[in-house]
Amino acid sequence: MKLSILSGIAGVAVALVATGVWAQDESTNRVAVETDWNVFVESNPTSCWVTSIPKETVNTRDDRVVAVRRGAIQFFVTFIPSDDAKGQVSFTGGYPFAPGSQVGLEVGAQKFQLFTDVATNPEMAWAASTGDDTKIVTALKRGAEAVLTASSARGTKTKDTFSLLGFTAALEEAENRCK
Repeated sequence: MKLSILSGIAGVAVALVATGVWAQDESTNRVAVETDWNVFVESNPTSCWVTSIPKETVNTRDDRVVAVRRGAIQFFVTFIPSDDAKGQVSFTGGYPFAPGSQVGLEVGAQKFQLFTDVATNPEMAWAASTGDDTKIVTALKRGAEAVLTASSARGTKTKDTFSLLGFTAALEEAENRCK
């Protein structure tokens, strides 16, 4: 259930961004903007999330920078009170991940791994446990940027750099709205 709700939230957010970099400006469920992070609230079921798009994206194949077409690229932290979800970390890379791959996440000197499930949602990656969610969120609050690296099903390596300016304020706003 948690995976399907989170996938639905990600789908809504991806659809909002698909028509433009910040198509969320037109969304009725965005409730706040904190520098580089947006806060969204959905009512049925109640869910709140913060999201951002990368400040820089580099795509490589065979160690050469290449131009590729990608869908929405977003980093999320989600709260879903009915599922007791308190700060679930997820990422959509805008392409199907390579089967069996993991997504690397670096925040300063700290390194984490997000898992993928290409059978059920090939473009999403999540923290493996609530304990990992907590560690990642703590690092994000203290960091200046987050770098996510992954591999596509076509062999492209991606590196997406997200600013963490406004992250803590956005996270607190989402958490307060979903108590």
